[in-house]
Amino acid sequence: MKVKDVLDLAKKSNVQVVDLKFIDMPGLWQHFTISMNEFGEDLFEEGIGFDGSSIRGFQAINESDMLLFPDPATAFIDPFSAVPTLSLNCNIKDPITGQAYTRDPRYIAQKAEKYLKSLGIADISFWGPELEFYIFDDVRFEQSYNKGMYMVDSKEGFWNSGKDENPNLGYKIRYKEGYFPVPPMDSLQDIRNEMLLTLEKVGIAVEVHHHEVATAGQCEIDMKFDTLTTMADKVMKYKYVLKNIAKKHNKTVTFMPKPIFMDNGSGMHVHQSLWKNNKNLFFKLGGYGDVSETAIHYIGGLLKHAPALCALIAPTTNSYRRLVPGYEAPINLVYSQRNRSACVRIPMYSKSEKSKRIEFRTPDPSCNPYLAFPAMLMAGLDGIQNKIEPPKPIDKDLYELEPEEAGKIKHLPGSLDVVLDALEKDHDFLLKGDVFTKDLIETWIAYKRAKEVDAIRLRPHPYEFALYYDI
Repeated sequence: MKVKDVLDLAKKSNVQVVDLKFIDMPGLWQHFTISMNEFGEDLFEEGIGFDGSSIRGFQAINESDMLLFPDPATAFIDPFSAVPTLSLNCNIKDPITGQAYTRDPRYIAQKAEKYLKSLGIADISFWGPELEFYIFDDVRFEQSYNKGMYMVDSKEGFWNSGKDENPNLGYKIRYKEGYFPVPPMDSLQDIRNEMLLTLEKVGIAVEVHHHEVATAGQCEIDMKFDTLTTMADKVMKYKYVLKNIAKKHNKTVTFMPKPIFMDNGSGMHVHQSLWKNNKNLFFKLGGYGDVSETAIHYIGGLLKHAPALCALIAPTTNSYRRLVPGYEAPINLVYSQRNRSACVRIPMYSKSEKSKRIEFRTPDPSCNPYLAFPAMLMAGLDGIQNKIEPPKPIDKDLYELEPEEAGKIKHLPGSLDVVLDALEKDHDFLLKGDVFTKDLIETWIAYKRAKEVDAIRLRPHPYEFALYYDI
């Protein structure tokens, strides 16, 4: 969509206000809104100012002035606003230098796509993230000096099987048995249908939706694959749509990786492939999993750099409540066809070239997609450039191996502080082509250590009282 097309869309839709969105470093959409009277072609050329010092991970207060530039290709009519609203994603520039802002995550995604083309290895990369999430009926949490608590609830949670609900009809999903019962056990079919239709309305093609493994409203809605930056844009729009549809029904959506104890966490399995001249570089009929040597080396790069990647693709302390043995948790640094206990899986649903891709199962939906997708691409490209051979594929259930065999398999680190250390030591592959900068990586590590690792480390955990109060 060109600028003229956006203006025509606004006129046709009787738009009254324009919402300008951008992404902060941790990965939340931010926005402000202007009157349609202030919206014209000059906004796309001159930008509009905002305070960068008030955004997480951005500017110091003495250099706070920044500019937003709307991207006309991202325009859509917001389906939730009370007045007709045009929504646009924006890029960020420095008003002094006029250059793109190096800490703008969307700019990093765009640089990654340019770097890929510059290498001559491939023309384009395709990305298909599968975001899992929970739909809850109630959530409460509190942290003070003398207390800390959380509570989530869902009408279909199995812990409510004995609750007096006036009446309780008994359709509660048993722990780890949420994949795929029909209604009335699956109580969220109609809400997911509405989510699907709204996603399509705002330009996101959806392949399938279903209940997921866990009790208490775990779900998945899968988008059709797209190019890197466009798919990152769609992930943000996807979260926006799902949260607002849930709120409309007096429910709440969370993309926390592990909100429920002793049931499955929410991952973001990411399907990815490289193409050149309309040819899938990951496809080779007759090879292991029908993948090429290029795909094997790409996998080698992902597995080699996985500990450092985790700081960007599983970037919260809560991520490591999910990345533990069991629960289909992808902690084993191997690849395999069909096998969901490996970090990298080669899907085997089809033998066609157009369907061949690899699936990296470690990421989770708490990540910033504008950082996570480029980081995975850069690791895979490093594997291709250096012909990195991954460990031999294993087609067994990796959770049921004999101790001697299991001991030979490398695993992912088990905490955010350790993967941040790994990123600190292993990030040269991210700096190639100036895709990531040292400043951004240092800012990311410092922010995560201070605001998340230390914040959790300093606070007593409620279960510690059960373990230790009487000692």
